[in-house]
Amino acid sequence: MADEEEKQACYRIAKIDLDERSLAPATADIEHERKVAIYDLLEENYFKPIGAGEGPFELYLSNVERRLVFDVRRTGGEALGQVHLSMTPFRKIIKDYFMLCESYYDAIRNAAPAQIETIDMARRGMHNEGSEILQERLKDKIELDSNTARRLFTLICSFHMR
Repeated sequence: MADEEEKQACYRIAKIDLDERSLAPATADIEHERKVAIYDLLEENYFKPIGAGEGPFELYLSNVERRLVFDVRRTGGEALGQVHLSMTPFRKIIKDYFMLCESYYDAIRNAAPAQIETIDMARRGMHNEGSEILQERLKDKIELDSNTARRLFTLICSFHMR
């Protein structure tokens, strides 16, 4: 158990910032979603940049010229490097995810509980798929667990939420 706790302490994000210039204009609901995702991420995550040694780490996320930029630093600001990912593989999944989210929020107001549950399951499945794409795209650069990938996918989506 001590090894697991030590691993958690060494390979984790201790601070995360989103580039405000990259973010889509936010409604109160979207801003809340971002804050919850950041809070949950900082509470529990596994984040191990390959070849960077031990952390904890600071992560600055931005969206520059249709590329997602992970600017990774050691706590205190020492730059460790950047990882750039094309947003192209995420475009369809993000679009589909947003459509399901809209359907879900509409269903909450108007639909039967069974319909709401069905849409919510599809939405969660789409979210899982997005996080799996993220893990796959980062596998040679940054090691993540599933929950960390899910929360990061939420933040990636927040660059496109309107």
